[in-house]
Amino acid sequence: MTEQTRDPRQVVEVLSEALPYIQRFSGKTVVVKYGGNAMTEDTLIDSFARDMVLMKEVGINPVVVHGGGPQIGDLLAKLNIESRFVNGMRVTDAETMDVVEMVLGGLVNKGIVNLINQCGGKAIGLTGKDGAQIRARQLQVEHQSPEMTAPEIIDIGHVGEVEHISTDLIEMLAARDFIPVIAPIGVDEKGKSYNINADLVAGKVAEALDAEKLMLLTNVAGLMNAEGEVLTGLTTGQVDELIADGTIHGGMLPKIRCALEAVKGGAKSAHIIDGRVPHATLLEIFTNAGVGTLITDEPQEPSDS
Repeated sequence: MTEQTRDPRQVVEVLSEALPYIQRFSGKTVVVKYGGNAMTEDTLIDSFARDMVLMKEVGINPVVVHGGGPQIGDLLAKLNIESRFVNGMRVTDAETMDVVEMVLGGLVNKGIVNLINQCGGKAIGLTGKDGAQIRARQLQVEHQSPEMTAPEIIDIGHVGEVEHISTDLIEMLAARDFIPVIAPIGVDEKGKSYNINADLVAGKVAEALDAEKLMLLTNVAGLMNAEGEVLTGLTTGQVDELIADGTIHGGMLPKIRCALEAVKGGAKSAHIIDGRVPHATLLEIFTNAGVGTLITDEPQEPSDS
């Protein structure tokens, strides 16, 4: 439906439905992990940028944490640098880390900032090194086969995990109506840089800010049960049970654990949402239906987003 043929009454109905959610979440912080299809398809890129600006305009404080794995891989290939992975994580030597910083802290980060600004927002691009806001340590990766008596420690280089999040810079920018856009690069006490999984960074940022919501954009419809049905609302206890019985497994497991830790650590709720849907973040926040899985510490009413 085009702008010319849209029924004005439908527009009014949408605004009316959104009003109680705007009132409820105004002044609150929402941390959004941006990646996947939402970062690579033109229509989704535009809708995401517009969503962030609209959220800020109605009084919500969005904080964006982005990935960029495919873009890193593309540049490494152009430079004839081999990409190697261990347990799904990119082995990151010093040369590769230079590329990671160029892509995440430069190309991808500033591209997102520019898109938000073009839509009328005021975005500021950061890495975890700015203001030492993401203190990191090297991630220890263990491997153990049945014949081994003790696990083997595998060195995958400049791959890190979050040790501490400093929120001073993020809060200062949000208070001045800027939208922080954060690349998941951390730094240790000696100044060494680390590439960190963007989901993990987003979760730790949401914890540190006591965010109202952590929203993880994915390439799936949400968390599904054994029958392939999307589970729309779960408590942290129910998620623990689904992990224990194997319903949550494979590639979804790290993302769910990130969301689970964020809620247990201070975020009010976490959402696993379908980033392939235009305006997915607004649909999840401002409508009754939503477009993914909600995780909280307490059972939710069926109509809650």
